[in-house]
Amino acid sequence: MSNLILETRGLKKYYGKQLAVNNVSLKIPRGSIYGLLGPNGAGKSTTLKMLTGLIKPSAGEILAFDEPWQRKHLRRIGSLIESPALYGNLTATENLLIHTKLMGISKEKIYDVLELVNLKDTGKKLTSQFSMGMKQRLGIAIALLGNPELLILDEPTNGLDPLGIQELRELIRSFPERGITVILSSHILKEVSQIVKNVGIISNGELKYQGETNPDEDFEELFMNVVKGRIK
Repeated sequence: MSNLILETRGLKKYYGKQLAVNNVSLKIPRGSIYGLLGPNGAGKSTTLKMLTGLIKPSAGEILAFDEPWQRKHLRRIGSLIESPALYGNLTATENLLIHTKLMGISKEKIYDVLELVNLKDTGKKLTSQFSMGMKQRLGIAIALLGNPELLILDEPTNGLDPLGIQELRELIRSFPERGITVILSSHILKEVSQIVKNVGIISNGELKYQGETNPDEDFEELFMNVVKGRIK
């Protein structure tokens, strides 16, 4: 078994004649929190959508769980891409119940994921009344329903206040010890620097840097040097 849970080789995505992702080769170690960083519009979300089957690559290869990517692998991958799709007129439990039926899994899992994301006491409160942080945590709960080995989170702290960001940070930190590898996309450097062990930096659709983080290194300086072409 490879120490990589997911790998891409020369991944490309064209929209018409525009090249949005160019020759991206990611290496995601098992049991890690991998930060996929880059400015807005750098190609992060497009890359993650290819990893989750939402869009098809124009070229390149994706390897998941030591074999070429197939739709069956989605049973082992949980994801929150952009904002969670929630039914505002339903409670957290009712939202999760719909997803258990769609996924064909036991509703017994609902309590476990609600407890994990600290939403088990929301009772009959409708999700339309949830704060942004609660909605994000419910989106993660939905992603966790299938006991994924790999969790992909795209800008999960968008719109959160400082308390919501801190709560989400601690939740994400806990995943590797539960056997869940995390790919975390963000442009908020300070947050990511506190939780990731490995990092890839995308700029203008290209992977400009990939490696382990160094606690003695200035994370923001590294990012700026890579994005501005001072490190290759």
